[in-house]
Amino acid sequence: MKVLIAIFLLLSSLSARENPFFPSDGEKEIPYTTNENKTLPDLKRATITLPSKARILESVTVKYKNLDGSVESKTIEVENTIDWHLPLFISQSYYEDSEKTQTKTKEKVKKTTTSQKAEANEKVGSIPFADFYISGKSFKINTKDKLIRNFLMTQPHRIVLDFEKDATLHAYTKINPESVFSKIRVGNHSGYYRVVLELDGYYKYKLEEVTEGYLIQLK
Repeated sequence: MKVLIAIFLLLSSLSARENPFFPSDGEKEIPYTTNENKTLPDLKRATITLPSKARILESVTVKYKNLDGSVESKTIEVENTIDWHLPLFISQSYYEDSEKTQTKTKEKVKKTTTSQKAEANEKVGSIPFADFYISGKSFKINTKDKLIRNFLMTQPHRIVLDFEKDATLHAYTKINPESVFSKIRVGNHSGYYRVVLELDGYYKYKLEEVTEGYLIQLK
C-alpha cells in the first residue's frame, strides 16, 4: 500500500504541457513560410508627390514583407535638393522601361527649363505707375514709388508689398497659371497701394532694391 501511495505522489508531481503542438514559454518559434495563396502584381513604378514645402530629400525608407510574413524596412541617405513640382519614382522595371522613363523625365525637365527661359524678363502686367516682370522664380517690379513694407502671408501663400502713393487706382488682377507667381493683385488704399503676389506653394523670399525698382527671388 505504501508503495502505491509513493508512485501516485510521484506521478502527480510531474508537469505535462496542455498542448504539445504549440511552443512552451521560453521557447522560440521557428520562422515559417506562409502557404497563403495571395497573388499580387509585379512592381513596375510607384509615384509620390511631395508637398510644396519640401526642398531637400534627406532619406528614403522602404518597408517590405519577408517570406516568413515579418515586416522590416531599409533606409538610404540621400541629402539632395529637389523640385517639389516633379514627382519621385520607385521602380523595378527592365532596363528598356527604365530608359523610357528616364527619357520622358529628361524631356519634361528640359521642357520646364525651356519654359522658364522663355519667360525670362517677360512682362506679365502693368498699372499706370508700375510694370511687372517674371523670370522663373524671380519677380521684378519696375516702379519709382517707395516700398514702405513687405511681408509673407498664408492661405493662400502670398507676398504682400505696400508702395507709398496717393492715387486713385482701380482693382487689378492678373492670373499666371504657368508661373510660380500664380496671381498678381493690386488694390488702392489711403496713402498707399498694395501689390499681392499669390504663389503656387510654400516659399521663402529675398527682396532687394535694384535700379529700376525691386526684385523678389523665391527659395
